[in-house]
Amino acid sequence: MPVDVLSPPARPALSGRARLTLLVLCAAQFVVTLDFSILNVALPALGSDLGMGRAGLQWAVTAFALPSGGLLLLFGRLADRYGRRRLFLLGLGVFTAASVLVTLAPDAASFLAGRALQGVAAALIVPTGMALLTTSFPEGPLRERALGISGTLLSLGYTTGMVLGGVMTDALGWRSTMGLLAVAGLGVLLLSSAVPAPSRVPRPARPDVPGAVTVTGGLLCLVYALSSAAQRGFGDADVVVALAAGLGLLAAFAVAESRVADPLVPLSMLRRRTVAWGNLGGLATVSTMTALIFLLTLYLQDVLGLSAFRTGLLFGVQGLFAAFAGMTASRVVARFGARRVLVGSLLFQAVATAPLVWLGTGPAAAWAALAAASAGVVGNLWAVVAYGVTATSGAPDDEQGLATALVTSAQQLGTTVGIPVVGVVVPGWGLRGAMGLDAVVVALAGLGVALGLRGGARRAE
Repeated sequence: MPVDVLSPPARPALSGRARLTLLVLCAAQFVVTLDFSILNVALPALGSDLGMGRAGLQWAVTAFALPSGGLLLLFGRLADRYGRRRLFLLGLGVFTAASVLVTLAPDAASFLAGRALQGVAAALIVPTGMALLTTSFPEGPLRERALGISGTLLSLGYTTGMVLGGVMTDALGWRSTMGLLAVAGLGVLLLSSAVPAPSRVPRPARPDVPGAVTVTGGLLCLVYALSSAAQRGFGDADVVVALAAGLGLLAAFAVAESRVADPLVPLSMLRRRTVAWGNLGGLATVSTMTALIFLLTLYLQDVLGLSAFRTGLLFGVQGLFAAFAGMTASRVVARFGARRVLVGSLLFQAVATAPLVWLGTGPAAAWAALAAASAGVVGNLWAVVAYGVTATSGAPDDEQGLATALVTSAQQLGTTVGIPVVGVVVPGWGLRGAMGLDAVVVALAGLGVALGLRGGARRAE
């Protein structure tokens, strides 16, 4: 009997235990994402309270970004070898304790120490949680649906943080935002017994010390350079040195991995088209959407004169479109294939962003910006889910921690690189010119991914 290709694919069923497992894993990712954004609006208040100047406030962000971005690959691989659930629970415990430390911090030093510990915990939670998700749900419709739900909550976590940060800081002070994270982390930790134990003992292996040192050092240097460039520009001497050191260490990492019997990151994985081009697409969609939200925040407040609270509410509407995109992403991927959805979503995001070049300053400008951003976030969420499916497909279970660490590293680097790049462009091009560049970059990425995955279309889908 012929199959009707136009009929919607059957919705995969989740057991009660699978739903609870998905809830715990997604809740952990949501809390970490909340931490990325909830403090942003509170920075002026905490700076005044703790006596931190502008440079100190930069470190409030950088202290978290450095370990959370630099340690992802290392912890993802360690989880493959020594137990994902064990490291996941450790991450939740460290995150909760660090959030308490930040909430009660009496001075800037203890606050920054707590933020760094939160970053270490995030580097533990994100790759292990994603690896537990991809190994708990088999490749195909169930995994696509789980990744769709996870992607939705990731986007909602970022948007919710922006809204809650403003409301809670105004009503209860900046410490309440960190207190919320401590309570949420404790709640997820108590529910974590629902996460199934591994079906087999992890594979012991000799530690790849050269690989661990070079890749971790390289990523730490790059994240530091990109975070610092947002404040001081790419011409700053420290930024240049950190960029050069990061690239040099990553080159040394590639050499080291080709010479050890059991490498931290097998180069054969990085040569897979789905891994390389899938993560490139993820890096592009995350960095351009992060940059766009930053640019629109400046435009809405500095050009149109909206308050921070009203700006947050507008982005809250964007969050509703993100929820729609996340709920439909798995069906879209199942219908058209991950490769086609990744390419199409990148191009759709570019088309949605391009009209912002002509954004005006009249009363309707805010609604036009909201419409473009809401359409763009649909493409962004579909691309995020599609690239997660693409970049982890075909990887064996004993490499899922590494595969998902690569995925989350692309997300973290995307979050880090987007704002510094547009920060350099804005003085010469203006806000609208930078938005146009944002659209061009994501369009070029879509075309590049289309060409890169063309020969491996079947494997990418």
